[in-house]
Amino acid sequence: MSEIESAWGRYPGYAIDLVPWSGRGRATFNGAIVAESDSCLIVKESDHQDQLYFPMNDVVWEHFTETDLHTVCPFKGEADYWSLAVGDRSEENVVWAYRRPFPEVAGLEGHVAFYTDRVQVALLEEVAEDDGDVVVYPFPVWGTAADLARLIDVVPDGDGRFTSPSFPDPPLGTFVDIPDRFRPRQVIEGGQLLGQAIVAASKTVPDQRVVSASMVFTRAARFDSPLAVEVDVLRQGRTYSTVETRIVQHDKLCAVGLVLLDSGGEDVYRVTAEMPEVPDPLECPLRDFGVIGRDIRVVDGAYNFDPDDMGPPELFVWMRYRDRPEAPAMQAALLAQATTHYTIGASMRPFQGITEALAHKTLSTGPMTVDIAFHDEANAADWHLYENPAIYAGRGHVQGQGRIFAQDGRLVASYSLHAMVRSFDADAKQLGGFTSAM
Repeated sequence: MSEIESAWGRYPGYAIDLVPWSGRGRATFNGAIVAESDSCLIVKESDHQDQLYFPMNDVVWEHFTETDLHTVCPFKGEADYWSLAVGDRSEENVVWAYRRPFPEVAGLEGHVAFYTDRVQVALLEEVAEDDGDVVVYPFPVWGTAADLARLIDVVPDGDGRFTSPSFPDPPLGTFVDIPDRFRPRQVIEGGQLLGQAIVAASKTVPDQRVVSASMVFTRAARFDSPLAVEVDVLRQGRTYSTVETRIVQHDKLCAVGLVLLDSGGEDVYRVTAEMPEVPDPLECPLRDFGVIGRDIRVVDGAYNFDPDDMGPPELFVWMRYRDRPEAPAMQAALLAQATTHYTIGASMRPFQGITEALAHKTLSTGPMTVDIAFHDEANAADWHLYENPAIYAGRGHVQGQGRIFAQDGRLVASYSLHAMVRSFDADAKQLGGFTSAM
């Protein structure tokens, strides 16, 4: 190999972290497992999506043929390539390895990685508290529950202002320009913005509890830039306080909300809705949303992209975060984050051929307003059931009324969601200028 100049000295701040994956990695092609290992590395590199590297000893090499292709990475070294063939399918130059990596990434030696758009790569994680059930995460994942919590837990940045960093931080494109076609979808879910408003209001009025929050979404916010939560206390009283929140990114308003807090009170009387009779969480199939450490199980597996799987306009979803945040406001914010997940999908269930797989392709979808009220105490590390009926769909809009129950049957929160569902081929005025989800 000819001498390759390293770029490490020219790019201070550039980082490549080799993170051992605690579970198992698996690569599948044309129905055959071509690599599987308990010793994989998740490689997190500036300006790149994460890659999963497998030990070379755990690759089924009978399916591979080394090629003449060699490429150079100024941060890792020279890469060698192999083609893959299983049965009647083959892919050229689909796996690579740095046999003699630079010292900064010496741990890559003896490992290979796959192009995940041509080979199915997945992380497998055994959940001990769920009787050893295995969660399968298609790779690359969005991130972890800790990443999501860090984004929601906004930090003070001056009087009446809180901020949340970009994700990843620094964002893609910091050191090397990356075309949009190589970037993952960057739109932040509306529920995350609602959660950030709840946390900001709670930190502004720390002696009171958030009892309700509402938000109107005005434009899409993106992960690849920091955002600010501007807070204005409209009234702070001994019993109730009202806080206005404004989510701003690049000096443009993305959402505006109102948060109500109170000092607590005793029951005068109590009325509560009953939890619907559904199977327990462990009796329901797992559903991956690309967030490691947040477990989601869907009753009857009804939340899927199968165009022929039809049913009533409702979804019942169990959700749990395995790590419990300490702050009550973070508990509430994590519950609120999922309120914008399911209503649109529920509204599509009666219709053959219409699923959320069409979102951002032929359909423009996204939440427009959301309201949530918190009733009883919740522990985000326990299972909670989200009951998601869509009560109306038409004229480009969807309306849902949701409830969140603890596993013991307590109603811990209720919410409503107003969303849009419109065709991209509609007149621009009908679309209202929105071409991506809020």
